Amino acid sequence: MSPPPTAPARRHPDTRQRDLDLLRRVARADREAFESLYRSYHPRLQRYLGRYLRSSGAIEDVIHEVMLAIWQQADRFREASRVSTWIFGIAYHKALEELRRASSRPFAVPSEQLESSLQPVESQPGLRVALEQALAQLPKEQREVVTLTYLQGHSYPEIARLMNCPVNTVKTRMFHARRKLRGLLAAAVEEDA
Repeated sequence: MSPPPTAPARRHPDTRQRDLDLLRRVARADREAFESLYRSYHPRLQRYLGRYLRSSGAIEDVIHEVMLAIWQQADRFREASRVSTWIFGIAYHKALEELRRASSRPFAVPSEQLESSLQPVESQPGLRVALEQALAQLPKEQREVVTLTYLQGHSYPEIARLMNCPVNTVKTRMFHARRKLRGLLAAAVEEDA
C-alpha cells in the first residue's frame, strides 16, 4: 500500500505549534485540549475520509476511532512529523481498516444507499439473497473490487491505490467478477423459476 498522503492543506506555523501544544496537553490527559483538537480536526477529517468512504456513518465512526487513538497514543508522538501528518496517517489506516471490514461483510451497503443502489433488487423477492450469495462466492479480491466500485462509489484509479495494485489489475478483477456474477445469478434465477 502506498504511504498515507500528508494533510490536505498547509497550515500556518502558528497553527502547527498550536497543534503540537494541544497534543502535548492531550498526552497529559487534558480533556479541554482534546476537545479543542477534536473541533479543529473534525471537519478536515470528514473531508479527507470522504475520499475513501462514502457512508457518512462510516466516516463518523472512523473519526471517532481516530480521535480515540489520538487520546490513547498522544504520549507516543515523537515529533518526527507534523501533528497533522500524524493524525491524517492514523485516519488513512483507520479508513483502510473500515474498507476491509466492509468488503468482508457480505453485500454490506450503507443504509442511506439502500434505496438508490438496491431499488431494482428490493423490488424482486429473492434477488437480494441471490446477489448476497453470489458475492460471497467470489474470490476476496474480486469481491473487494465490486464492493468498492458499486457500493462505495470509488473509481478504478482510487481502488488501485487502496489495494496497492495497478489499475489494469482492478479492471481484470472486475471483468472476472462480472462474468462470475452473471453465471451465478443466472443459475439462481433458473432455480427460482
